[in-house]
Amino acid sequence: MKKTLILAVAAILAIGTTASAADMTPSKKHHGRQVADEPRERLGTLSCEVAGGIGLLIGSSKAVDCTFKQRGGKTERYTGTIGKLGIDVGVTGKSYLSWIVVNTVPTTIGQGSLAGTYVGASASAAVGLGLGANALVGGNSKNFGLQPLSTQAGTGLNVAAGVSRLQLRAAN
Repeated sequence: MKKTLILAVAAILAIGTTASAADMTPSKKHHGRQVADEPRERLGTLSCEVAGGIGLLIGSSKAVDCTFKQRGGKTERYTGTIGKLGIDVGVTGKSYLSWIVVNTVPTTIGQGSLAGTYVGASASAAVGLGLGANALVGGNSKNFGLQPLSTQAGTGLNVAAGVSRLQLRAAN
């Protein structure tokens, strides 16, 4: 258990350092839509509340409720699921994740732009209070990257590491 916890924390730290690599170049706006001409521009922040649940030995799936705050201040709501494929053992309470949203190719940001499927690496551990991180890439055209802004915060007794899949859809 100690080795798994140490590996999970090491993975969190390794993934978390990628957040500092996000470009802080301001994006242009055209008719209420944000335009990112250069790859790796910081577009905003995606913050999600993840439902608690039970991790099965080889995976889990939990509901998410997210808010995307664009750099210009506009906010959008998304709902969906986040799942892990890999080691996921234990029980968790509600947790919170935040990512810096960057573009992987020139793109336009507008209502519902972040909807789609994201895939990437994840690691987390909890004994009482827990920490975790997920670095993901995806969207409808695989044109967005989600880099950990801060570690995942939550409660429970859980160890998880593997591949995460986040599916987002625009909330009404």
